[in-house]
Amino acid sequence: MQWEVVIGLETHAQLTTESKIFSGAPIKFGAEANTQACPVDLALPGVLPVLNRGAVERAIQFGLAIGATISPASVFARKNYFYPDLPKGYQISQFELPVVQGGTLSFVVEKDGKAELKTVQLTRAHLEEDAGKSLHEDYQGMTGIDLNRAGTPLLEIVTEPDMRSAAEAVAYAKALHSLVMWLDICDGNMQEGSFRCDANVSVRPVGQAEYGTRCEIKNLNSFRFLEEAINVEIRRQIELIEDGGRVVQETRLYDPDKKETRSMRSKEDAMDYRYFPDPDLLPLMISQDWIARVKASLPELPGAMRERFVNDYQLSEYDAMVLTQSKAMATYFEAVVTAAGREQAKPAANWLMGDVASTLNREGIDISASPVAANQFALLLSRIADGTLSNKIAKEVFAAMWEAKSASAALADELIESKGLKQISDSGALEKIIDEVLAANAKSVEEFRAGKEKAFNALIGQAMKASRGKANPAQLTELLKQKLG
Repeated sequence: MQWEVVIGLETHAQLTTESKIFSGAPIKFGAEANTQACPVDLALPGVLPVLNRGAVERAIQFGLAIGATISPASVFARKNYFYPDLPKGYQISQFELPVVQGGTLSFVVEKDGKAELKTVQLTRAHLEEDAGKSLHEDYQGMTGIDLNRAGTPLLEIVTEPDMRSAAEAVAYAKALHSLVMWLDICDGNMQEGSFRCDANVSVRPVGQAEYGTRCEIKNLNSFRFLEEAINVEIRRQIELIEDGGRVVQETRLYDPDKKETRSMRSKEDAMDYRYFPDPDLLPLMISQDWIARVKASLPELPGAMRERFVNDYQLSEYDAMVLTQSKAMATYFEAVVTAAGREQAKPAANWLMGDVASTLNREGIDISASPVAANQFALLLSRIADGTLSNKIAKEVFAAMWEAKSASAALADELIESKGLKQISDSGALEKIIDEVLAANAKSVEEFRAGKEKAFNALIGQAMKASRGKANPAQLTELLKQKLG
């Protein structure tokens, strides 16, 4: 049987406020346990929550960036469940009236070796507080409770079940991660728990309209684990059904060491949480004036920047999409073009999506940490454009620049000079090389004159080899044609 995979993601993005969502306690990562929890976070008798305005404004920013509806009236609710790290016995969240409703997010995903544009519909994004953390190690068989995270502001972003593979889910998560960092509403640090995903996964026979039974995989804090967990769960569900079993709706955890998901608890529905409006918090009223002020403060958004890159720099839609997947990459690209000139926009895009991207991936770093500064890279492009370097030798110079980790603005020129890598464009020098190659390869010359075109390419290869790759390819080709008549 052929199976179709159905995936929806719920992502918790920790907001970049200075204090918690309902109290003035700080939220700095790494503090000693229980040193950042005030009476409100501890749910001591008589305390009252006060909503953090900064958290609301960050939610509005996100809603505007995805083209969503910002609710003029939004309500906070109590989500009731009992767990040791939840001091109140309920979590303050939003249910019926979230602050952000709808919206879309578009991104590039690789499919069958081709890049495709995919758009995912978002259901909602709502504000809520985080719970504390249970610590199971070094407590002599007991569990410790750290309430530093209790009350940390979160924006939970929920998609429709629009994704059909783990690759699509990861591409969406990366695009969302990039967007919240672009807006500076979340630092995106997955190791610290600032950005974590829950994946809802189900399978159904191809052609069936009805969804299969879904399982939720909780707290996936890396893109690699997200992809692994989804693929493992897909296989588990298909094998279970094909063996005559039945998928049970439940919450599961992913074990990256054993490469398996395991049951955590039966999946709750909304009715199990007994949501009701929090009586301690008034409805959140968001005026059009407030939305307009937030909108005016937004940075240039990825969509607008993509359009500008196409119009101003004559890039393709695909190139513009790739370059604006990351604010750091887009900023670096524009800095290069500003330094090198607009005519270098396409070469800059090609390099950034090719050699630079592969080097960054190999080193496991972001473009913001590149040892080759934008102005240094711009000079390298200029030396290709003015004929000083061939594209092939430029790759060698780039590698040397990367290793040098020098702040010198003239680094490319310094390396070209010290390594003797300047392209040979002098006609006399090139003719001498060609004459030597023709004399040493009489057979190839005869084959070319007998009509074998491949012999010409062989002679070009020998000439480039003789010049140690430094001959100007266009000039070399033209001179060889003249020599051969």
